[in-house]
Amino acid sequence: MSLMLLVLIAIVQGLTEFLPVSSSAHLILAPLAFGVEPQSVLIDVMAHLGSLLAVMVYFRKEIAQVIVGVLAWFSGQMTPGGRLALLVVIATPPVMVVAAVLYFTGWMDLVRSPAVIAAATLVFALPLWLADRYGPRVKTVETLTYKDAAVIGLAQAVAMIPGSSRSGLMMTAARMLGAERSAAARFAMLTSIPVIAAFGLQSGIDLARGEDPGASLTDGLIAVGLSFAASLVAIHLLLKLVDRFGFLPFVIYRIALAFAILAVIIWVV
Repeated sequence: MSLMLLVLIAIVQGLTEFLPVSSSAHLILAPLAFGVEPQSVLIDVMAHLGSLLAVMVYFRKEIAQVIVGVLAWFSGQMTPGGRLALLVVIATPPVMVVAAVLYFTGWMDLVRSPAVIAAATLVFALPLWLADRYGPRVKTVETLTYKDAAVIGLAQAVAMIPGSSRSGLMMTAARMLGAERSAAARFAMLTSIPVIAAFGLQSGIDLARGEDPGASLTDGLIAVGLSFAASLVAIHLLLKLVDRFGFLPFVIYRIALAFAILAVIIWVV
């Protein structure tokens, strides 16, 4: 695997996984834009592992509370950490079901075209702006209800369309339900942990079945490191930006990206 592609994929994955701009869209478009071969399964797995490690390190205090809270379930207690764990559990199944259907039916490839990515990037930018502009800011992560988690989980399931953005749709739903900006971002990132882990497991199974990794273990370790560093930067910047400017900068970026993709499609055709 070329060093250029390795660095590109790892950094793109790290920067876009938690931002409301669709990491899957960027991972599909990046090799096309630079005229290089698509990334290997191994690099996909390791880049996502870097993002997973980053979010777990950044939210290590919350994760420790979740672990303690889950253990407290067995003694019949519901701690704040246990409640957060339950919120994440409620929000996770819809996207897992949709992903499984797309994966096992082979329909996933049908929604990976640049035209679909452009349309989803543009269409789902408007709800994000409206929710952020007009949604109340009264709920924290601690005061989200189980019903809120279920609605956010349903929104996450729609994000299997590349370009829609899993984190973006969750943040949109959370803001519509009255979550504060930082609370919407934090819950979206915490809920990403089981989803990224599941994606990595599925890709790892594909790799173990004998699919050509197209990269060495050294390449994979480089991908982990770069993705980890880029993800930490992205998480920190996201929380700072949404507190100060809201989600408008990401809405503007999505619109610009969508029209850029459409312009390229028109030019090629």
